[in-house]
Amino acid sequence: MDKRRRIVVIGGGFAGLNFLKRIDKKKYAVTLVDSNNYHSFPPLFYQIASSGLEPDSICFPFRRELHRGKAHGAEFHLGRVEWIDVAARKVKTQFETIGYDILVIAAGTTNNFFGNAELKKTVFTLKSTAQAMRCRYEILDRLERASICRDREERCKLLSFTVVGGGPAGVEIAGAIGEMKRYILHRNYPSIPPEDVTISLIEGTGSLLGTMSEKCQSDALKYLQELMVDVRFNLLVRDYKDNIVTLSDGTSFYSGMVVWTAGIAGMQLDIRNAELKPARGRRIPVDRFNHIIGLGDDVYALGDIALMVTPDYPDGHPQLAQVAIQQGRTLARNLNSDKGLREFSYRDKGTMATIGRNRAVADIRNIHLRGFIAWLAWMFVHLISILGMRNKLNVLIDWTWNYFSYGTSLRLLLYPSRYPLKKQDEK
Repeated sequence: MDKRRRIVVIGGGFAGLNFLKRIDKKKYAVTLVDSNNYHSFPPLFYQIASSGLEPDSICFPFRRELHRGKAHGAEFHLGRVEWIDVAARKVKTQFETIGYDILVIAAGTTNNFFGNAELKKTVFTLKSTAQAMRCRYEILDRLERASICRDREERCKLLSFTVVGGGPAGVEIAGAIGEMKRYILHRNYPSIPPEDVTISLIEGTGSLLGTMSEKCQSDALKYLQELMVDVRFNLLVRDYKDNIVTLSDGTSFYSGMVVWTAGIAGMQLDIRNAELKPARGRRIPVDRFNHIIGLGDDVYALGDIALMVTPDYPDGHPQLAQVAIQQGRTLARNLNSDKGLREFSYRDKGTMATIGRNRAVADIRNIHLRGFIAWLAWMFVHLISILGMRNKLNVLIDWTWNYFSYGTSLRLLLYPSRYPLKKQDEK
């Protein structure tokens, strides 16, 4: 009989995977549950969407990771969590019911439409590899159609892009489309005049990259303007219907494609037999040891979905990869230890964003970097963070080739095919 305590980890993102790598497999039997069979690298979703990288360069199979190195010994179960019963200590997916002694929720976040459910039906999003690929195919489809369109008014409509949200994801995808307009069109789509492409970025506050320094914010705005991106501040998107974007000030304009990066919210979870009140953004309140408040000592939340209030972060930690990584490692250390528990303390290693070739900004402690130096720092940090040596080499080769040739990945436009109907027991 296996006398080890059973740990179920929901979500294989930065938090869940770093917890798996550090937890003692001799002491615990660990099962990872995720709706995908791979770990992906969200900071580079925008490069998938803009054809800068191929999806297999930023995705890594869980089963390969869990059968070697520090993660060896854990099990992987494919499944979408339908409910969690904390009284019975069970997790139900569409395929099975899994019992646990300790539960670690690291389910991450999804898009936040701030109560406007209609927007969800009409805009494109960038919170998964699949969503990034959907954006990519839409952009390529519009470029191909525009290249054979003889009606300039219709061509301009096809090539009107709007990004909603001025955080890192919004700035990066807007900059990537701007680079396509400035550097790629005349090489690959010579029949499309660059002036027929319009790119707008709508931000609800008065600045870009709200969590970064004012220097980074002003530099990011300058770089976007160099890439011919029209940035509008202090405006919210109220509606997007029939390709018409309606803003909070009552103005409206035509946009063929809208990419939504304006907000995130914790994944929706059905937690039964428990008094749990999610905080703002559907984040789960936790204490300094990542225990979910009100659910006992054996239920934890990590990463973006967790809200931990500390003196330094009274509104919770920023929803960044480094927070998730450090929380996963700290929780594993606490569970492994027979000594006293260690409170989580976030070590801020800095934030950065790229707006295209040689254009990036970074706040590293008290140092502000911009331009080419920041761009090199951004590339180095992201390169070493990607899982798998093969993936690191692929990304490095792609980035090096693209830098010197202005080329990008193969722009294959693969239209999806319909699956055959599945039997009831296969759903």
